[in-house]
Amino acid sequence: MKTSLLLTAIFAVVLLGCDTQNTEEANDENEVVTTDTTIHYEEKGLGFANSTQAVLGKNLTQAINEKGAPGAMVFCNEQAFPLTDSMARELKASIKRVSDKPRNKNNLANANEAAHIQTFKEALAKGDQPKPVITEINGNMVGHYAIITNKMCLQCHGNVNSEILPETYKKINSLYPADMATGYSENQVRGLWVIEMEKQNKL
Repeated sequence: MKTSLLLTAIFAVVLLGCDTQNTEEANDENEVVTTDTTIHYEEKGLGFANSTQAVLGKNLTQAINEKGAPGAMVFCNEQAFPLTDSMARELKASIKRVSDKPRNKNNLANANEAAHIQTFKEALAKGDQPKPVITEINGNMVGHYAIITNKMCLQCHGNVNSEILPETYKKINSLYPADMATGYSENQVRGLWVIEMEKQNKL
């Protein structure tokens, strides 16, 4: 599936703990899984996630090159949310990343989002690529896209004192004392992009 291949390429990009602030939660009771408009919104949401990741990735790479992983942590702490919020305004959509094991407590997945994370984990365990899920929530179309770890992610999300160096771990603890986002291996579900889009009227 074309979209699945695109997702693999996009979400294999290093995330290094850049949890953006969770500003709103979906009402689980109002969620409706869609069928007839899934492809349209799936691709639209993917484009929004791709654009936002490109901005974050460019700035994050610069921070890593200049100051290493500890510097990347500072960037994530100070700039990830403003940059994501700026992209959300530009694209006229709600854009956030959530996790069941967040670094920033404001990025904790709600019950609905946690259920999607679990579904994506089960798909990976079976050797399948997680497929995006598009739902209608409170009259808007919401896309859920898996974020998958790769080797680079483990610099800040892997095992302490092996993938995560002591200096980096010290910086994590100073910025995120309630951190839950370590202990990952490659090819695991780190969390979700959640893209909320205005529902368009059918012609």
